[in-house]
Amino acid sequence: MIQIYTDGSAKGNPGPGGYGVVMRFKNQEKEFSQGYRMTTNNRMELLAVIVALESLKTDKYPVHVYSDSKYVIDSITKRWVFNWEKKGFKGKKNVDLWRRYLKIHGRCNVTFHWVKGHAGHPENERCDALAVAAAEDRDQLIDTAFEGLKD
Repeated sequence: MIQIYTDGSAKGNPGPGGYGVVMRFKNQEKEFSQGYRMTTNNRMELLAVIVALESLKTDKYPVHVYSDSKYVIDSITKRWVFNWEKKGFKGKKNVDLWRRYLKIHGRCNVTFHWVKGHAGHPENERCDALAVAAAEDRDQLIDTAFEGLKD
């Protein structure tokens, strides 16, 4: 089983933001994060899940994703995103990221779990620390879709 823990953060919402990911497989652990100069919390929460799933090199093992984002977890587990897609995402935010998620959905056997944020869950706390540090880092990327810029 592959365990993925994710979190996203944005100061000011919108404002500088970042995501953090902790991945575990057998006795291996990998952490990564990235900051953006202007974004939202929901974008970073969703991007964390996407980047983690995109980084998987195999689909042979079940994957468990843990997030404190009701926005992400409910949108996927309650299948809202699939209805949004059918309706052309009319009136929805973060369409670029949801489309990116849908490209990898189904590539592996993923189960999503909601965890309460800022409640002492060690992996969630670590992801939060990674996300906040990334948001404060000088090496930030530009969230071109959010800022309305061309790639």
